[in-house]
Amino acid sequence: MVLSINAEDVESNLSWLALCSALREGHKVSRADIDDILFKHGDNALLSRAAWIKGKGIGIKTATIFPNNAKLAEAIPSVHSIFTLFDDDTGKPLAIIDGKLVTKWKTAGDSALGAKLLARPDSKVLTVVGAGAVASSIIDSYRELFPQLEKVQVWNRTFAKAQKLAKDKDAVAIKDLPEALSNADIVSSSTMSTSSFIMGDWIKEGTHVDLIGAYRPDMREADDSLLLKSRIFVDARETAIHDIGELAIPINEGVINEDTVIADFYQLCNGVKGRRTEKEITLFKNGGGAHLDLMTALYIMDMVES
Repeated sequence: MVLSINAEDVESNLSWLALCSALREGHKVSRADIDDILFKHGDNALLSRAAWIKGKGIGIKTATIFPNNAKLAEAIPSVHSIFTLFDDDTGKPLAIIDGKLVTKWKTAGDSALGAKLLARPDSKVLTVVGAGAVASSIIDSYRELFPQLEKVQVWNRTFAKAQKLAKDKDAVAIKDLPEALSNADIVSSSTMSTSSFIMGDWIKEGTHVDLIGAYRPDMREADDSLLLKSRIFVDARETAIHDIGELAIPINEGVINEDTVIADFYQLCNGVKGRRTEKEITLFKNGGGAHLDLMTALYIMDMVES
């Protein structure tokens, strides 16, 4: 029997801390085989992201992106997705999981694990840049992993959106971006920016910077000076270095090189040291990847069966 898993079936049983533990364990085995397939017809697209982790499982997240859905007489979401999980031993299909559920927990869990490995354990102030759905999940995940947080700040280009998210999440909305960044111990940014706007001069010693937003070759959030003053880490070298503008652009321009990226999760979860001192700035690029979707789906499946 193939299980059909929706958010209402399992989400109340999920934990950011437990997910991070599952992701950490998932990276202690050999690297996943991953691949993306993209089809486009005009503005519409079909994207399939596949991963196979030997000894763990096989998974494919398939998403359709139809931007004009928002303009329909009865508007519907522009993105629809499902995740199909297969058994690694027999190839038997095990579950079809709501793709939105997998993406939500994968995206914030990816960054939360990065922060757990790289941020100062005594971090007190979190600044969230952006006020969308990812930002909401980031606040939840970081609060669970860093229970000592005393203040969460929200900045967004549209201040009213920052105010709404801050009200919903018992946080503080801040208008001034340099102020919001300069007093933070952790900065997590999830915007749609195509140009750098997080400046190195605004980031104090000891801060951990988590960059989520850039996912296309033309997108960036951090400026060159921040990259140059930080120790840089990624979730996976295969997905974060060459295909995303955050690092690909400065590498192509000679600002940094591939060796500037110190480690990814496969290295960090197998003993490579992350943060060395209280004063250094750590920068983590959340690039995503089908292997992280698969690890998250396996965790969700475990929660359904437990």
